[in-house]
Amino acid sequence: MTISKPKARRGRPPKVARSFDDTREALLRCGMEVLTEQGFAATGIDAVLKRVSVPKGSFYHYFDSKEAFVQEVMQRYAAYFARKLDRWLLDDNVPPLQRLSNFVEDAKAGMARHAFRRGCLVGNLGQEISALPPSFRQALENILLDWQARLARCLEEAARQGQLKPDADCDALAAYFWIGWEGAVLRAKLVQNAQPLDTFATGFLAGASR
Repeated sequence: MTISKPKARRGRPPKVARSFDDTREALLRCGMEVLTEQGFAATGIDAVLKRVSVPKGSFYHYFDSKEAFVQEVMQRYAAYFARKLDRWLLDDNVPPLQRLSNFVEDAKAGMARHAFRRGCLVGNLGQEISALPPSFRQALENILLDWQARLARCLEEAARQGQLKPDADCDALAAYFWIGWEGAVLRAKLVQNAQPLDTFATGFLAGASR
């Protein structure tokens, strides 16, 4: 029986004693933190490596390219955010529109906790789509469509419970919400307070429930 040797990885090991998987996970977590504050172009791999105490030049030991790294960070963020949406929007103990309000309150608290430096990783990347590799365009759209579908299901339940008109176009309302929400998050980062989130959420809920 021939025993194949494990494939050699490029680069040097981390300065801090960790397993390969632990270091890779630490890089992904750090990448998610950095990319919620700034975009792809402004995110230097050196800065991420320094935060995680990985030597410069070791990056390709863990990821094939910066593009591959950011793509994986983006998918991690999408999965994290989908879980958050489900936690708020699928709470059967709360009326559907109140669930959406609770999500908004949680988002406001999260932005305040980080002094409005962090926003939406997907929104940050979307703002610089013309400078991103082509692989990002459809990936970002797919994430937004997933969030839209999750919210649409909540709005459909609101319609069944009489909180919205029975013939409300819940898919269109969900699309409108995410288009407006991403703009509100950007404005909140700009002014460093939650007022834009309140303004948008109040307007959306008032318009949707007429």
